[in-house]
Amino acid sequence: MATGDRAMFPVLLLIFSAISGFSVVHCVTDPSDVQALQVLYTSLNSPSQLTNWKNGGSDPCGESWKGITCDRSAVVSIDISDSGVSGTLGYLLSDLMSLRKLDVSGNSIHDTLPYQLPPNLTSLNLARNNLSGNLPYSISAMASLTYMNVSGNSLSMSIGDIFADHNSLSTLDLSHNNFSGDLPSSVSTVSKLSVLYVQNNELTGTIDVLSGLPLTTLNVANNHFNGSIPKELTSIKTLLYDGNSFDNAPASPQPERPDKKGKPSGSKKPKTSPKAKGKGLSGGVVSGIVFGSLFVAGIIALVLYLCLHKKRKKVGGSTKRASQRSLPLSGTTQVQEQTVKDLKSSPAEKVTVDRVMKNGSISRMRSPITASPYTVSSLQVATNSFSQENIIGEGSLGRVYRAEFPNGKVMAIKKIDNAALSLQEEDNFLEAVSNMSRLRHPNIVPLAGYCTEHGQRLLVYEYVGNGNLDDMLHLNDDRSMNLTWNARVKVALGTAKALEYLHEVCLPSVVHRNFKSANILLDEELNPHLSDCGLAALNPNTERRVSTQMVGSFGYSSPEFALSGIYTVKSDVYTFGVVMLALLTGRKPLDSSRTRAEQSLVRWATPQLHDIDALSKMVDPSLNGMYPAKSLSRFADIIALCIQPEPEFRPPMSEVVQQLVRLVQRASVVKRRSSDDNGFSYRTPEHEHMDFSF
Repeated sequence: MATGDRAMFPVLLLIFSAISGFSVVHCVTDPSDVQALQVLYTSLNSPSQLTNWKNGGSDPCGESWKGITCDRSAVVSIDISDSGVSGTLGYLLSDLMSLRKLDVSGNSIHDTLPYQLPPNLTSLNLARNNLSGNLPYSISAMASLTYMNVSGNSLSMSIGDIFADHNSLSTLDLSHNNFSGDLPSSVSTVSKLSVLYVQNNELTGTIDVLSGLPLTTLNVANNHFNGSIPKELTSIKTLLYDGNSFDNAPASPQPERPDKKGKPSGSKKPKTSPKAKGKGLSGGVVSGIVFGSLFVAGIIALVLYLCLHKKRKKVGGSTKRASQRSLPLSGTTQVQEQTVKDLKSSPAEKVTVDRVMKNGSISRMRSPITASPYTVSSLQVATNSFSQENIIGEGSLGRVYRAEFPNGKVMAIKKIDNAALSLQEEDNFLEAVSNMSRLRHPNIVPLAGYCTEHGQRLLVYEYVGNGNLDDMLHLNDDRSMNLTWNARVKVALGTAKALEYLHEVCLPSVVHRNFKSANILLDEELNPHLSDCGLAALNPNTERRVSTQMVGSFGYSSPEFALSGIYTVKSDVYTFGVVMLALLTGRKPLDSSRTRAEQSLVRWATPQLHDIDALSKMVDPSLNGMYPAKSLSRFADIIALCIQPEPEFRPPMSEVVQQLVRLVQRASVVKRRSSDDNGFSYRTPEHEHMDFSF
């Protein structure tokens, strides 16, 4: 090696080392983790205090997002406690497969807990928020938990028997909520539980299930427990039990129930300060201070009143005139009358909507559109001038065409018939497009683009190429053989998640109004994708006419809609129950080819849903008896809840999702051959999960 080369070698080695070191430090976060964090960020209303967090094209591990800790490319910890954030927890936390710690305590997060949380957590802290509902059943599968704290919320209902597999759990805090019912029996199996807080709830029954646990700290105060305190628990180092009706508890006045978020877990009533017991101020001095304070406060109040009164006189005339201009609003303008503070945008993206005064009226500035604009000519080329051969569907708003673009991308184009629209103005159409383009969920067909050229109204969707559920259920071809029982439950759960997102995650709620099996598209893995989400906004003034065309003629119509034309989220729940019935029976919701008693699927099936013998005869014959017996019964129970005649008794979709998740988690595999007396069955253990790819 030449002398010059030898001199350069250390420099080259240093440069190589620096480059190598950079490549080690630089991270490219796992895409599923990125997507889950972005959904969480938007669900929390994209708060600025979460520094470095953003919605698109980001690398949380490499960019040092606040509160995010990574191990190489995997997110292992989220700690955004006491960050002043609000909103909800979104719907994709379960995709964070490597997450070990989740701490969002001390914020203003509201709504119900997601039905599925990160499955491999060791520490979960949701304390001191505004969470409601009950504990999701999916917690039962989080066997690695060592610490769980949901205190200081508004969680309610029974706690649920969800702790059977929690052999590592050492600290459990359920205090300062509204839990009711008895303590679940599965708590007795948590062999390492040393700290348990359940104070300030509405719990009943005895605490006998705790007697065999290695507890060092137990607080059951301020509940409705009765019976006796087990002898094994009386030797616990820290035991708080006041505010119950125990037989063997020392008599003491029942303490006041403190504010749910006012005290930390296990806290006792503060003792009187020693200084307070010492020499105090005399009565005369105290009286003087009080009267002096009142006099000063009175002077201040008088001055403030005079200032405010003078200010009101100045602005009174203009305010009155402005309010008078706002009165004669009608139609969609009445909605626009709301202040910006009252607006709620989809959690999929934070959107600013302003209202301005123009020529004495209020007008709306259009929200940003995330979908791409297309030209009419490009769509004509992609659809071969909207040829008959490219038609893949037709609905009340127009036809759907298969479109293949020069780059090989295949899309679905909905060409809207303007005669079907009640709103012709371009601004209103674009506002609906803006709202639809922000819907983001794995089980919803995303809106990719739009076109408004030359008076046309076209929507461009991602293409889902395996047909729809209606065809797969009712056409006699080979595809129907793919709809095994597992696949049908998978379809039900996926579409339930889509409706839950529309109803309970989106703000304001999105009512589908056209939920039916023909609008459930299936991909090659039979994952469901709900179409036409948000299209109902194009027909607000002719809701009864259009919805009757969409729903009534297909047998999906809820009783309240058929009677009054009222359609709500609970009507969507009803039609979801009808689709579940179709999945169970293989029948059409309305079939004039059958006998009169069997033409209406709901009317025929409802009396048989709780009769196990009748139920087994209702099952789709194409299943050939291959279905798990317990899953069938539970599936029918969910249907019965959804198709109740009274809307108020139907469950929210989040509850339906949880019921279906439980069905999957508890499922056993059974082969039933009712026509063969020598038929056999085989089943796996009740706690073993079936193989679903959700």
